Amino acid sequence: MRIIRYTQPTGRTYCAPLARSPWAGLEAEVSRLFAAARSDQVPAETAGRFPLDIYEAAHLTTVRAELPGVERAAISVELAEGTLQIVAKRVHKTGDREETVNLRRSVLVPEGTVQADKVSAAYENGVLTVTLPKCEEAKPKKVTVDVA
Repeated sequence: MRIIRYTQPTGRTYCAPLARSPWAGLEAEVSRLFAAARSDQVPAETAGRFPLDIYEAAHLTTVRAELPGVERAAISVELAEGTLQIVAKRVHKTGDREETVNLRRSVLVPEGTVQADKVSAAYENGVLTVTLPKCEEAKPKKVTVDVA
């Protein structure tokens, strides 16, 4: 198969759709990130979002959220209908101006896998840690194999 290259008026080239390179979207993504950094604007698809890490062990699941600059009282954690909701509000004060940023993330939690009454949350040094203990039914069980 022959790869056909087209030249745009800007001098950049790109491959024809039939011969798409695995790196085709990389240039556009990098340009978008640098443009957002230069203009100090958050891209619309990431507005109100924050980093989130999920760790799973045999007996519990841990969700860690980075929320620097957020007051402990401005954080709300709720587990309802199979969804863990983390909502926070960050207030920036610049002179006489005050700007509020609302942050929200949701994590799906399969029904019947978490002991809802034993869920706990701790906030220290800008990191929120939510601990979700698993139900006995959801924990892995070791089965011994008998010799026949």
